[in-house]
Amino acid sequence: MKKAKKIDTFFEKESKWQSALAQLREIIKTLPLEETLKWGAPVYTLNGKNVVGLGGFKNHYGLWFFQGVFLKDKAKKLVNAQEGTTKALRQWRFESEAELSAEKELIKAYILEAIENKKQGKHIKPTKNIGFEIPKIFQEILDKDSALKKAYKALTPGRQKDYALHIGEAKREATALSRIEKSKALILAGKGLYDKYNNC
Repeated sequence: MKKAKKIDTFFEKESKWQSALAQLREIIKTLPLEETLKWGAPVYTLNGKNVVGLGGFKNHYGLWFFQGVFLKDKAKKLVNAQEGTTKALRQWRFESEAELSAEKELIKAYILEAIENKKQGKHIKPTKNIGFEIPKIFQEILDKDSALKKAYKALTPGRQKDYALHIGEAKREATALSRIEKSKALILAGKGLYDKYNNC
């Protein structure tokens, strides 16, 4: 009951995509999946295994298919959000609510295919190697701020990697510095980069 309330709170939260996310939820709830909350966002599972999730971001909202690499994607809707890093996960992004209205049946078809793939056991296991390099600009700030450095070192290796990649992917120094500044409070609170979406 507590988990259901948290999921409802996610959808009740005012946001740019609140209405569109509620519509996506209604589509998914017609399918044989269990609704749960993981990483601060709704995730839909089959026999406890992740099939599809949804979420809203600054410029888009959409679905992510945990084993989307196996979808046929005849309509060419899916993207790999981190080319070269992400092997299995694929996203379907929408930039307006109108797009969603036109695609409801196709969305359902993609999710049904993902369910079938899950039943067939199609799965790419994540690699255990989580080696990464801390960007020089970030390392310099960590070396000057002992509290931040201690908090960063206390994070799980996966969370450390998320921050390092997020900062390292910035093309301009100003962008990297901005990302570091925005990450400080989360790191000091012992949270991962993507925990910020969990406000409920």
